[in-house]
Amino acid sequence: MSNVLDFEGWVCPAPLRDYPNIVMGHGGGGKLSSELVENLFLPAFQSATLEQLGDSAVVEAGGARLAFSTDSFVVRPLFFPGGNIGDLAVNGTVNDIAMSGAQPLYMSAGFILEEGMPIRQLAAIAQSMGAAARAAGVTLVTGDTKVVDRGHGDGVYITTSGFGVVPAGLRIGPGQARPGDVVIVSGDIGVHGMAILSVREGLEFGAPLETDCAPLNGLVEAMLARTQAIHALRDPTRGGVASALNEIAIASQVGVRIIERDLPVPQAVRAACEILGLDPLYVANEGKLLAFVARDDADALLEAMRAHPLGRGATIIGEATAEHPGMVVARTGIGGTRVVDTQVGEQLPRIC
Repeated sequence: MSNVLDFEGWVCPAPLRDYPNIVMGHGGGGKLSSELVENLFLPAFQSATLEQLGDSAVVEAGGARLAFSTDSFVVRPLFFPGGNIGDLAVNGTVNDIAMSGAQPLYMSAGFILEEGMPIRQLAAIAQSMGAAARAAGVTLVTGDTKVVDRGHGDGVYITTSGFGVVPAGLRIGPGQARPGDVVIVSGDIGVHGMAILSVREGLEFGAPLETDCAPLNGLVEAMLARTQAIHALRDPTRGGVASALNEIAIASQVGVRIIERDLPVPQAVRAACEILGLDPLYVANEGKLLAFVARDDADALLEAMRAHPLGRGATIIGEATAEHPGMVVARTGIGGTRVVDTQVGEQLPRIC
């Protein structure tokens, strides 16, 4: 069998054969990322579990159902308003595990260090990771460190992996959404991406913006204590709310209809996006989640979320429908409807 990839057999919105080399958009969580995964990695690895493309994989071991996830963090700059790459690396993996309804337990951390990085900076990042792990109730138990030549590492890259236990009988995943489900977002969107951009580009938007980076496992636990009629959860990081909704719509083969005026976009984020020509629906978040829940349980779930510090701004933004399966549409402020598609690349590179 030939080891040479046959690009001619691939049919995608933006075929990989049009990009013979990796570009920044391949890491942005949009269509380029999806086609890289679906046409290169999935055929190479041939795993039914991997094909589900959840935030974490749910596997069985020793009679227990475990949620397992891994993520790499290449944010620039390393320190930003309200956090740094360290707590981002912990919370990012904690949240991916929590999106399966699991309670995260243990984590690993791998560090790629650039020669010349100040030890003081690395110590601050490590201290933040430890504090974030304790706040989330997880334990960092193993890891690895490598050093690369000066000029080849942006200070530090961090890869974290973790696992947690999924409660018996719970089935939450991107393919579980159903027509009639209500779509809830846990709070203001677009904050993390705009906080990164403000410090990266030296911009001031009239009001201070800090990352919303936070561990969501406690919020998910409170939600499940109220109802287990939650069908899908997603933390809208790379690609923002728009990409996360499209992923669920495609995986579940449902349509998603959202109401633009109901989107909780802070005024500072909205103003910054207008100035820069960005859409807040595509801006990354690091402490928010999307939930698809049965309509009869939506009010109870909202009450439980709003009682938690990380869900006080929870609001209904739309619904799943049998119409236009696999597509997300938005009702605009003037009464029209627009398609909210997945972007080819990304608006803001290197934000997580």
